[in-house]
Amino acid sequence: MLRLIIFDCDGVMFNSRAANREYYNQLLNRFSRPEMDEEELAYVHMHNANNSVEYIFRRFPDQDMDAVKTYCRGLDYSPFFRFMQMERDLIEFLEFAKPRYELAISTNRTDTMHPLLKEFNLLQYFGKIMTAGNARRPKPAPDALFEILDYFNCKADEAIYIGDSIIDRQHTEAAGMRLIAFKNPGLPAEFHVSSFMEICALPPLA
Repeated sequence: MLRLIIFDCDGVMFNSRAANREYYNQLLNRFSRPEMDEEELAYVHMHNANNSVEYIFRRFPDQDMDAVKTYCRGLDYSPFFRFMQMERDLIEFLEFAKPRYELAISTNRTDTMHPLLKEFNLLQYFGKIMTAGNARRPKPAPDALFEILDYFNCKADEAIYIGDSIIDRQHTEAAGMRLIAFKNPGLPAEFHVSSFMEICALPPLA
């Protein structure tokens, strides 16, 4: 029986590609580097901030990475929230799911997750929020999922994860958990949907 639904953030709850593009390009511009290409944008969309920063600066061996990381620590992400597009039926689905299931988040965001949820009035829906900042290891390692399962005293087969990337597939496979692929029909997963309200009709919830 399904007891717990776990959400990814970027690419699922929010279309954040524009926000990621603006944020990381501002970082590159600050150090007079060219903006990201589409492959780099795809990378930062899936990975945690530390790995993303290392990746987009990999072409510049002369770069002082301590200076980059210092700048990152002082760079406020909140101005980039205006580029985030919340999925149109997310709140409708949360209103449906909250009385029926425990809800949690496992994301590779770090300290931007709580401010983002607060900005969009979503914080009250989630009982546990795991990020790359508070998990022992970030996705695709399963640590965050195991901590969420322990918190709610659930087994892996009593939970399901909503994700959109191969990182999410690896994340769930490592925990023995089912995956709902969101807007990614080519991603190996137990279920595929193109909107949140489609999830209501899936066998685990029906």
